[in-house]
Amino acid sequence: MKNRFKNKFIVPDLVLQEREGGYDKGRDVYEQILRAALDLLIDQGYRAVSMRRVAAASGVKLGNLTYYFPTKEDLVRELLNAVISSYEIEFDAIVHEEDTTAIHRLEEICVLILEDIGTKKTTRFFPELWALSNHDDFVLERIQELYARARHPMVQLISEINPALSADQCETIALFMSASMEGMTIFAGFEKPFAGKMPWLERLTIKSFIDLIVSMTPEDLP
Repeated sequence: MKNRFKNKFIVPDLVLQEREGGYDKGRDVYEQILRAALDLLIDQGYRAVSMRRVAAASGVKLGNLTYYFPTKEDLVRELLNAVISSYEIEFDAIVHEEDTTAIHRLEEICVLILEDIGTKKTTRFFPELWALSNHDDFVLERIQELYARARHPMVQLISEINPALSADQCETIALFMSASMEGMTIFAGFEKPFAGKMPWLERLTIKSFIDLIVSMTPEDLP
């Protein structure tokens, strides 16, 4: 079975959202700070993301950094928003593709997620946040919000594939799908022991999910 989607998807690291009032003049500095924070988190872990270290890594004075991000929480919130926005744009483009089936579009989303797991950014970034969310309520809230936004396109397509399912049932299946795919990060992510098996895992994942959604009845999830 040939992978029809190989190398089709490239998710940018960050997508900045326009803010009220605009920030055209300082947009480059704003992005520079966020990229420095992302690089620190990927290479050295969340504990390295202090305001002083981000300022030094971005080449911005601490006072200037706090003009854009008054607190570390503000910085982390905007960083996560910029990261998930990059996925939302890709997911939205897939969901609204014309002349293709809902099954094909859901397959595309799954391949995008699984291939992205193989990148250094994703393999390092998300597990770091998962671990931190066990002890930090702020990060826990942000990560739950992030994944809820990421699951939304899957919920839409599951409902389109199997209209008999309720909204809550579609959400539950999307949650199962997300958890199943994200769980592969530690085994088949960047430089992980089974990274070479990701093409097989993609095929197993897609077939399993599509068979599940098509065959599921409302009575299966009372």
